[in-house]
Parts: sequence; structure tokens; C-alpha cells
Amino acid sequence: MIRRRMLWTAAAVAAGAWWLRPADRGGPPDERLAALARALADVPQQPVLVLDRARWRANLARIRRLAHAALPLRVVAKSLPCAPLLDEALRVWNTQRAMVFNARQAELVAQARPDADLLLGKPLPASAAHGVLPRLARARLDAPRQVQWLVDTPERLAEYRALARAQGVPLGINIEIDVGLHRGGVESTEMLAAMLDQLRDEPLLLLRGFMGYDAHLASIPDLPGNRERALAHARERYATMVALARERLHTDGRDWTLNTAGSPTLHLHDDQHTPNELAVGSAAVKPSHFDLPSLAELEPALFIATPILKVMERFRLPVGAEPISDAVRWWDVNQRQGLAIHGGHWLADPVHPQGVASSGLYGPSSNQQVMVASPSTPLAVGDWMLWRPWQSEAVMTQFDTLCVVDDGKLQAQWPVMPVNP
Repeated sequence: MIRRRMLWTAAAVAAGAWWLRPADRGGPPDERLAALARALADVPQQPVLVLDRARWRANLARIRRLAHAALPLRVVAKSLPCAPLLDEALRVWNTQRAMVFNARQAELVAQARPDADLLLGKPLPASAAHGVLPRLARARLDAPRQVQWLVDTPERLAEYRALARAQGVPLGINIEIDVGLHRGGVESTEMLAAMLDQLRDEPLLLLRGFMGYDAHLASIPDLPGNRERALAHARERYATMVALARERLHTDGRDWTLNTAGSPTLHLHDDQHTPNELAVGSAAVKPSHFDLPSLAELEPALFIATPILKVMERFRLPVGAEPISDAVRWWDVNQRQGLAIHGGHWLADPVHPQGVASSGLYGPSSNQQVMVASPSTPLAVGDWMLWRPWQSEAVMTQFDTLCVVDDGKLQAQWPVMPVNP
């Protein structure tokens, strides 16, 4: 009796396990993604970036409509580190304003667009500014007029004062203020007052404006009133700092650059408050971290493409662990096939072919990552696999080439800016 009961229990457990197995996620591909992959037929088989140009252009137009019409856009170079991409965004948004994040980016943008208005997106050591100033001049960019160096403390401002005096040239200064993110920037009116006194007493330092980055507003837990209070705080802090500067320097600051926002928060701003321009970049290619309600009109336009190097009809773990993969193949149809790709371990998720996923058992690899798939997913050596990045800024600079696909055809191959120094 006991033995019979144990057999029935074991059978019930086995039946339950069979019933609870994961559903088959394989199947025919998304035709738009498949077309992007087919367009790469003549591209050397190594990891590259792919741009869906139709979606890219549609996103540019939609972003301009999402942002308040009276506020100019400033293109964020770290999010779109490719000169032709930047140039097209500048042209479509009818702006010369770009935000750069290191000396090399400043130089490259200046070479491509000598008429650009450059704002540093993070404070650089004055030594980095010293090194790039001659290169900006060779690019025919008038740095005192066209570059705003971001400073965040009295000490950094003193470094730029020493640089201006040593070079004998004026430097445009933009002050970063903390509007609630608490990652950097001036936090108190006392600190700002000390910096304003330095600016007032040094004719070679020209205050050109302020920057208040407010990306935190999109990430605050949606508890009653939380986001509204944070937005009100950011607006009040920005207005207070700018009012102090106008009063202390005896100017209306009419020509100041008052930068704010970013892709997640550009929809929050209008011309009724202190900021007078919006920074935006990543939304134009819409990596997955930007799948936000405020950006629902935009579509993913950027992908990583990499070739499949090997297809294994049976996914297998290394010798010594093969019984585990045998059990996994029985349990989960989505882990029956195995494949190895060129590269991997990116800040990205696989999206093509349908149902292909990273093997959690094998673990990630930046050299030759092992993936798994259902037998219902067609795979062949040499096929291109597509990944959707989580973000653009740290991902794009891992690649040399951006393949531009339009109407199912490869239209161009654009160089990506080098890794940020």
C-alpha cells in the first residue's frame, strides 16, 4: 500500500512537472528585424551596430513634437557617438547645440561642425581643457564663444581661472547645479555665491549659463505626490540659483544657456519656467531602458548584430556537467538547441531570431557567448543575430561601425566615435 502510494505520488509529481514546463518561445521571426539581418549579407562577419534609418528619422520628428515648441534641443553626443548621427539630429532639430562629455568628443564634433555650440555635459579637469583648446582652434571653432566648460565647485572654477590666465584667453563657464539628483553640482546658495564672486572678479571667466540635470524625476517611485514634489523642488532650485546669479552679477542673463532635461524628462518642461533648452539623445534610437510611457510614440532603432559561429542540435554543458543539460533539455524546450555567437555579454537583450536567449547555465562571455533556443527557431551558421541595447551611450562605443539600413538595404557604414578617454 505504501509503495503504491509512493508510485502514485511520483507519477503525479512527474505529470505536474511536465504540465508546468515552459512554453515554446520559438517560431518565425519578426519580419522587420529579419529584414535588418538580411541587409547585412555583404558585411564582414563581426559584431556591428545596425540602425533602422526609417525609425530613426521618425523618432527625430516625434521628439521635436514631444518637446515644447519654444525650447531648443541640445543633442547629447555620448548617447549618439557617431558624427553622421549627430549631424542629422542637429539638422532635423534645426539646432547647432551639442552636449559633449570629454575632450575627444569636443574635438570630433568641432571638426564635423565648426559652427557648433558646445556645452560640456560633465565637469572636466582643467588639464583636459588645456589639452584640447589648440585642437579646437585648428578645427576653426572659436572656443571662447562656442564652448561652455562645466564647473561644479569653487575649486574647479579656480582651476579654470588659472587656465584662462595662463592661456591669456577668455573661457565660457556653465555652472552645474544640483536640482535633486544628488550626483554632482552646486547644492547651496553659499557655494554658488562664492563661485559668482570669482566670476565677477575675473574678466577672463565668462558666465554663460547653468545646467540642472533632472533624470531622477522619471525614476522616483510613483507614490502619491512624490514626483510632483520632486519636479517642484527642481524648478524652485533652478529658479533660485539663476535669480541669485542675476542679482549678484547685476545682469538679466538674457543670453544665458539654461539647460535641463534628458530623454526621460523632456516632456515635463515648457517655457513658463527657468530653463530655456532641453538635452536629448538616447530617445532618438530608443534603447530598452527608455521604454517609458512618456516615450511610447518612439520605436527601437538601434541594434547590435553578430554572426552565429556554431549551431548545436543538442545544447550541452561541458564534460562533467552534461547530466544537468540533459535534464534541462527535457524540462525546457527553449533550451534544446545551442549556439555560439561572435562576442556577447553586452548590455543588451537578444531579439532576433525569436526565442533565442542567453544560457544562464553556461554563463556570459565577451568572446563567444553560448545561447539556447527551441528547435522551432531556425538557425544556421553565418546567420545574423540581433540584440536590443539597454542604453546607447556605453554600448555604441564598443563597436567600430554603424550599419545604416533603409528600406531593407544597407545604405551606409558610419564610423563610431572612439571609446571615451
